[in-house]
Amino acid sequence: MKNKAPIPHVEMAAFHYELPSNRIAMTPLEHRDASKLLVRKNKSLQHSSYHLLPELLPTKSLLVFNNTRVIAARLRFKKSTGGEIEIFLLEPADGNYACLNDLEQSTWKCLVGGAKKWKNDELLHASNDIHNNKLQAQLVSKKADHCLINFQWSSRLPFEKIIAETGNIPLPPYIKREATEADQHRYQTVYAAHEGSVAAPTAGLHFTETLIKKLSAKGIKHSFVTLHVGAGTFKPVTAALIGEHAMHEEYFQVNIGLISQLGNADKSVVAVGTTSLRTLESIYWIAVKATRNKNNEFSSNNNLGQWEHLSLSEEILPTRAEAFQQLKALMNENAVQSIEGHTGICIAPGYAFKVANALITNFHQPQSTLLLIIAAIMGNEWRSMYTHALENAYRFLSYGDGSLLFIDDTA
Repeated sequence: MKNKAPIPHVEMAAFHYELPSNRIAMTPLEHRDASKLLVRKNKSLQHSSYHLLPELLPTKSLLVFNNTRVIAARLRFKKSTGGEIEIFLLEPADGNYACLNDLEQSTWKCLVGGAKKWKNDELLHASNDIHNNKLQAQLVSKKADHCLINFQWSSRLPFEKIIAETGNIPLPPYIKREATEADQHRYQTVYAAHEGSVAAPTAGLHFTETLIKKLSAKGIKHSFVTLHVGAGTFKPVTAALIGEHAMHEEYFQVNIGLISQLGNADKSVVAVGTTSLRTLESIYWIAVKATRNKNNEFSSNNNLGQWEHLSLSEEILPTRAEAFQQLKALMNENAVQSIEGHTGICIAPGYAFKVANALITNFHQPQSTLLLIIAAIMGNEWRSMYTHALENAYRFLSYGDGSLLFIDDTA
């Protein structure tokens, strides 16, 4: 038996870099796949573009996209006195996103701008009702990091339709402008399918339907995970050490079709975005847990804690193919078609990737958990790559350019 790996001693100050405001992309380019792509392979950098991806990836690659859809999470309400309060939806109170189909009322964890001015017994009314929905908000309780709010509306429409008509797309806080009608389209991937995110899986914003068809024509297959991106993706790490930072857990779902594909040892798995990467790695560890379960109980609902993979590393680990073949067998035995749950996995320097062979991702904020993922792939060389990108006028963050990082040969 191996010794349990300790929580990485990672000082967040080591992941600071100066990001000039003029390098932050405030708007997307006219064409999604025109964004630049900085490719790192065999420890060298190459300038390219997203539209050239069919020439850059191995023909047996499997691209894994996150098909979550961003909801209109920013809602503006008025007090009886005329004052305005903004409510930002975080996630369902019980973690079950089926509540987006709720009729007449739904309870969510939220951030509230001006919460101190809101009395518990005061009903707020949406300031931009459409179709006479008469959306109201009632404060249930105030917590340290969120408020619990019950929403009620008069029409017999599901909550996802109500907020789509009443709310606004939640652009990241570093995009210093109001969302426009164009953002309703451009801050979604072309394959977005399942509502629930309050932030876009931004690496996927560069893909067009035409590009995906060209990739398929080259023998590059694709599949999907669903991970609803939470506001925690923008939460700065204020702790001095990553071990003192609490990761926000996010809901995911993966179907048996992808599990079967991942059981193919010949595939080169390319994660499109850090959300896809974290989901893939989480499913591997959930497969390990499921196959080690001595009670022979199998559930389609599974969670993975922030550092849980460290304790699972105590014993000899299966290969990617073995883990997913065993998981598929368990799913078939129990007539389960998909795995879902919440993951808080933290991927930091020292992490050994179990599933992904490459990552397509944007350039990330200083001292963020996303930057730690890049460092887990590249080691300290992340800094020289980011410096190179800044010196060559790459656009950073959500609407910016991206990178293609091959994991197998960059350690």
